[in-house]
Amino acid sequence: MNTRLLRIAAASAVAIAVSAGIAWWQVEHAASTVESGTRTAVPIGGPFTLTDNQGRTVTDADFRGKYMLIYFGYTYCPDVCPTELGVMTQALDQLGPKAETVQPVFITVDPERDTVPHMKDYVALFHPRLVGLTGTPDQVRDAARAYRVYYAKAPQKDAKPDEYLMDHSSFIYLMGPDGKFVGVYPGGTSADKIAQDLAGRIAG
Repeated sequence: MNTRLLRIAAASAVAIAVSAGIAWWQVEHAASTVESGTRTAVPIGGPFTLTDNQGRTVTDADFRGKYMLIYFGYTYCPDVCPTELGVMTQALDQLGPKAETVQPVFITVDPERDTVPHMKDYVALFHPRLVGLTGTPDQVRDAARAYRVYYAKAPQKDAKPDEYLMDHSSFIYLMGPDGKFVGVYPGGTSADKIAQDLAGRIAG
């Protein structure tokens, strides 16, 4: 293996280790959600400026007053992204009228392909109030860093340049009405559990 390949392999190993460390920290401190998320030593969440699926510039401040369910993924994702967005949709449906106090948000980690028109068509397949956010690569990178999200392009062998998958962490983030981090729902958390947890918080 030549030096260049060794460097690529080393960089990939570091990225995987970082992602695994973040995942471990979140799950170990979370169970189903992180009760003490706003008091942890590792800050999660923060300001972002992105473009929604209607072409409008939005910031995190635009969602104040509501709980936010945030998922980072991409529209070309073949499995986990549509599954988790489907779970979010089911949880909101189960909440009934209480769902009006919750804003579902889908932030792409693939701004190169996830244009505003593409995001608009994609989010329409899920919840009617799901907001899809994209932006420049720098804007998406900054948002992902704020939420400790790992992502990386994974080109496929013998595929065209625009035919690739994205490796990324998979958590549904819960932010409070004040914009502060509340906790995470790890991948695989059922819609029932998310709905029950949200119902308890909204009632409180």
